[in-house]
Amino acid sequence: MAESQTALCHLKGKCDSSCSWRAAAAATRQQQAAFTKSLHLKSMADPGKLHILMFPWLAFGHLIPFLELAKLIAQKGHRISFVSTHRNIQRLRKLPPYLSDLIDFVKIQLPEVDNLPEDAEASIDLPYNMVRYLKIAFDELQPRITCLLQDSSPDWVIVDFASYWLCPEAAKLNIPCAYFSVFTAAFLNFIGPTWITLENQDYRVKPEDFTEKPKWIPFETSVSFRLFQMNRQFRQFKEAGGNVSDAYRNAATVDGCDVSAILPPTTSDGGSEYQNENWLEIKEWLDKKEKGSVVYVAFGGETKPNQEELTEIALGLEKSELPFFWALRKQRGAADNEVTQLPEGFEERIKGRGVVCTSWVPQLKLLSHDSVGGILTHCGLSSVVEAVHFGKWLILLPFWADSGLISSQLEEKKMGHEIARNELDGSFNKDSVAYSLRLVMVEEGGKVYREKVKEMREILSYEDKQDGYTERFLDYLQNHRRAKKIEFPSEL
Repeated sequence: MAESQTALCHLKGKCDSSCSWRAAAAATRQQQAAFTKSLHLKSMADPGKLHILMFPWLAFGHLIPFLELAKLIAQKGHRISFVSTHRNIQRLRKLPPYLSDLIDFVKIQLPEVDNLPEDAEASIDLPYNMVRYLKIAFDELQPRITCLLQDSSPDWVIVDFASYWLCPEAAKLNIPCAYFSVFTAAFLNFIGPTWITLENQDYRVKPEDFTEKPKWIPFETSVSFRLFQMNRQFRQFKEAGGNVSDAYRNAATVDGCDVSAILPPTTSDGGSEYQNENWLEIKEWLDKKEKGSVVYVAFGGETKPNQEELTEIALGLEKSELPFFWALRKQRGAADNEVTQLPEGFEERIKGRGVVCTSWVPQLKLLSHDSVGGILTHCGLSSVVEAVHFGKWLILLPFWADSGLISSQLEEKKMGHEIARNELDGSFNKDSVAYSLRLVMVEEGGKVYREKVKEMREILSYEDKQDGYTERFLDYLQNHRRAKKIEFPSEL
């Protein structure tokens, strides 16, 4: 990362809505001017290339897809300013050397807000009920991001669902915005057109209303949320979680953008980065198992089953008698007081047949191993695409956000089997866990799911298609860039 970029980051912590950095010391002004001029000189060196600022929501389920998109764009020779907090950027994967000059990480200081722990800079650092404070802090970044737009004058800004206030600020500077969705097209269509939220016209006013096809969907489909899913998240989606509701955030952001894009997740594993001791130990264990016999259990970085759910999952794995590798997360940050525990004696009873790993695991390496046959998944989009890419069968256990719709869509297409649950509270037991595991992995009745994944794997072998999608997206951005004027501070 360029030193000039680092200087800019620290400077941004001093900005207010009137860009008071201009009244700072002369040395600081010169650092800012040097950074602005360096961007301009790079643009002049190749005026056909774009400078794009990317600003994802503070969750790794968003940060990582945004970074993967940044890499795809940078591979075409365009420059990226990737904006997030200090700690979040430190936790992202290192860039390949050949992209390090094209992607600048811009570190910004997250404002202090009441009830938000000092080291909490991503949703992964907080229990669910405290994420609303992260959204409040995120919204207070508005004056700093505005300063950054003024100073760097990018050709485009690529935004996420949460930054509903960013597009109006960019519009004042004649900078166009693109909405990059980490959600599926089915989810966005289920939410509905933006005007129904912005004009408060959504007829769905209670959780039950989301358990059936929306009125604007013209074809028959069973894809919908289940009641227990909406009971859990209705308030966050429809009521203010922070300053505004998530529904309003998404609608206002989409409405303010010039273009929206959904690109398939990539399945690049980062190469030699994963050749570490942790992976070598995992591989040694997997190498001893029969082909297609192991269940990989993973619920993503954002999902943490509660104690009752964790216990039933563990006992269900034990009852299934299948070999498994479980990437287990017991706590969401230091502020999470509900640290979950495995059943007493569980690890001793499954010793040799199963492994429970509470540290980081290389998911793509696990999914690419021949011994892994299926995945018990929370139905995050990236995890599903990665699993199908490697031909792994799907046992579905959605918990949060859009995962319920993804699971519903997979079930409709016979690509996966969802574990049976109580419709009101979402509870399940070890018997339903064991039944679904064995059905998909070994039983004759699960052959339909295994065959469907095989069929879809061929469709999702899309490296060439992915490159084409990226090219068309960039063509649009290049053809719709706007004229801009960069003014250098008078000190230079």
